Amino acid sequence: MNNQNECNNTRPDGTNGRTTIHDRRRKQKQQVLYLVQLALLTAVILVLQLTGVAIRLPIPGATNISLVLIPVALGAMLLGPVAGAFLGLVFGLVVYITGGVMHLDFFTGFLFDNNPVITAGICLIKSTLAGFLAGLVYKLLSRKNILLAVFTAAAIVPIVNTGVFCLGCLVILDTIKGVMSAAGVGGTAIHFIFIGCAGLNFIFELAVNMIFSPALERIVRMVSKKVRR
Repeated sequence: MNNQNECNNTRPDGTNGRTTIHDRRRKQKQQVLYLVQLALLTAVILVLQLTGVAIRLPIPGATNISLVLIPVALGAMLLGPVAGAFLGLVFGLVVYITGGVMHLDFFTGFLFDNNPVITAGICLIKSTLAGFLAGLVYKLLSRKNILLAVFTAAAIVPIVNTGVFCLGCLVILDTIKGVMSAAGVGGTAIHFIFIGCAGLNFIFELAVNMIFSPALERIVRMVSKKVRR
C-alpha cells in the first residue's frame, strides 16, 4: 500500500506531487517575506529622511546628515543588489522632492533652482548605485567570508553615495560657488565640496553604517530564519 501511494504521488516527469506543492508554498512564503521586508525598509527610509531634514551640521550651506544609508545597506545585504538599488532610488527620490522641489534643504533647493536635471541625476544615481554595489559585493564576498562581506557592504554605501555626490558637484562648480555666496561661505569650491559638504557627513555616515548595519543585519537574518521554518 505504501509503495502504491508513493507511485500515485509520482508525476510522469518523475517529481513527487507532495514535494512540488511543499516547494511551491515555501517559495511563495519567501516571496511574501521578501516583499514585507522591502516594504518595511522603504517605510523606514521615508520616516528617517522626512524627520532627518532637521538634522544639520553647524556649517552654512552644508548638506543634512542622513541616517537613511543604514536601511539601504541593510536591504542590500538581506535582499540583494536589486532591492538595494530600489531602496537607494527611493532615498534619492525623497531627497530630490523634499530638498529640491519643496526646498526643505537649502543646498539641494539651490541646486534644483539652477540645475534641476543634474540635481536629479546626482540625487538618484548616487544612492541607487550605492545600494546596488553594496548588494552585489555582499553577495560575492559572503560566499567566502560573511563578516568581511557585511562590513564591506556597510562601508560601500556611504563611500559610493558620497563619491558620486562629489563628482556631480564638480560638474556644476559655478552653481556650487553660488551656494557658497548665498550662504556667506568663503574659501574654494573644492574645499567646500569635499570638506564642508561631504567631509563631516561622510565620516558620520560611515561610522554609523559600520556600527549599526552589521548588527541589524544579524538580527533581521535570525528573525527571517525563524519565520521560514
